[in-house]
Amino acid sequence: MKRIAFIIATFIYAIGIIAQKPIEIKASETRHGPEKGALVIIGGGEQPDEIWDKIIELAGGKNNARIVIVTNASPDTSKYVVKTIADIKAKVKTKNGVNTLTLNNIREANDENNLQSLREATGVFFVGGRQWRISDVYLNTLAHEEFWNVLNRGGVIAGTSAGASIQASFLWRGDTQSHKINIGDHTQGLGFLRNSVIDQHILARNRQFDVAAFVRIAPQFIGLGIDESTAVVVQRDSLEVIGKSYVAVHSADKENYSFLRKGDKYDLNKHEIHLLNEKDR
Repeated sequence: MKRIAFIIATFIYAIGIIAQKPIEIKASETRHGPEKGALVIIGGGEQPDEIWDKIIELAGGKNNARIVIVTNASPDTSKYVVKTIADIKAKVKTKNGVNTLTLNNIREANDENNLQSLREATGVFFVGGRQWRISDVYLNTLAHEEFWNVLNRGGVIAGTSAGASIQASFLWRGDTQSHKINIGDHTQGLGFLRNSVIDQHILARNRQFDVAAFVRIAPQFIGLGIDESTAVVVQRDSLEVIGKSYVAVHSADKENYSFLRKGDKYDLNKHEIHLLNEKDR
């Protein structure tokens, strides 16, 4: 009996180590966007200079930016990741202004010794791949809190493809078996854009309608579908589209989704569209 009790106690202790309590997210004046800092949420594909320049600007400018690139979504150091790192380094002129972060598990993400680069960062960039790989390591950890602290210092959180979806509160296409499963075995994102669900590659992969049904049954959520080479910049509850293609905004306040493109804005608090005049494009 003592041995059984010991095994049970050890099991409970192990669960306590593995289980992660949700990190504390303080009440905000904003409805969806961050109260401080900015988000740059990219729909995948090639990113034009306009998007990189905006990320660097929001991170403090090329002479001040300190950006941490989180590579976990990609299973290895692929050519894509190498190119992403090179593209950001080409824009940032500060010495040691670009660092990479690839932690292996929750224990490492809770180790204070691994977080110094995040504590000094003015920006974080999540590469593409599979979004569940990010949540498996960082969700509800000390590293997750440090991501939030970048925003709280007025910095920027950016990411493309999987690095876009992970910024939502509900994790879309987070299944470990297939990216074609919309609601899978991982459903919690890092939550930088609150009460939201984010899809990517929408026109390139014919996904523009996919989050509509989710928003209809969960009307407190905003749904964003972002095409390739396109991004939304979110500051507080103001959203603006930059890049080459379109963004679909799904809101229960609107009967149909709205297509936005470069220069168009959306009020995430009032759920109102502000289209750029054609002559000004």
